[in-house]
Amino acid sequence: MKKEKTKNANEESTSKEKKQRSITVKANKKGRHVMGVLNFLRILVIPIYFLLKPFRYFGNRKVKDGPCIYICNHYGLFDPIYVAATTWEGIHFISKREVFDMFLIGTFIRWIKGIPVNRDGNDVRALLDCLKCLKNGEKISIYPEGTRNKTGEGMLPFRHGAAAMAIKAKVPIIPVMMYERPRFFRCTHILVGDPIELTEYYDRKLTPEEQVEVDEKLRSIMLDMREQHKQFLANKKKSKKD
Repeated sequence: MKKEKTKNANEESTSKEKKQRSITVKANKKGRHVMGVLNFLRILVIPIYFLLKPFRYFGNRKVKDGPCIYICNHYGLFDPIYVAATTWEGIHFISKREVFDMFLIGTFIRWIKGIPVNRDGNDVRALLDCLKCLKNGEKISIYPEGTRNKTGEGMLPFRHGAAAMAIKAKVPIIPVMMYERPRFFRCTHILVGDPIELTEYYDRKLTPEEQVEVDEKLRSIMLDMREQHKQFLANKKKSKKD
């Protein structure tokens, strides 16, 4: 009897752990992976944030349903808003573990099934969770710089992860670029690029050199997006003068 009770207790404990570790979201009848809590925050937070720090999209304002990896440059705690507003599907935001311990923000990110990662980026559990979500048809969002850009540089060097996951899961990467650092009562231009398909790297293991190459490719695409927008604004200003 004691052995049976112990066995049942262990099974219940294992079952609870599995439920706690469940990170994926089931698709609804329309095949969409929707997070009710995230949609609530979209409706409640985005309009208020927009009044304080208005923003405008350029490029692909709406991202189609289905699995993808967002990559975005990183300036502040509320940067995920710009990614969240491109879709009504759920998004798993990858954040350093310290954010999960923050008051309110940590609670919110748990509610929307955020994925914690070690500061050094070397986290097998996080990688497995990301791949599980992608293979389930969901979206994830990552900041490849690994930390907030507090320098005068256009973009910090990329850390490995986003490209490798996209190749492993065979999903597109959606680049989202803040043209400038968001400021109060000043419109921020959000650039959303075309999906990047890394099909030439599918079904094979990347060499260290290829890893660096593909990360630099993504970084160059995002910097080019900013440069092109800069030229667009310059031409627009010139045409007004003429």
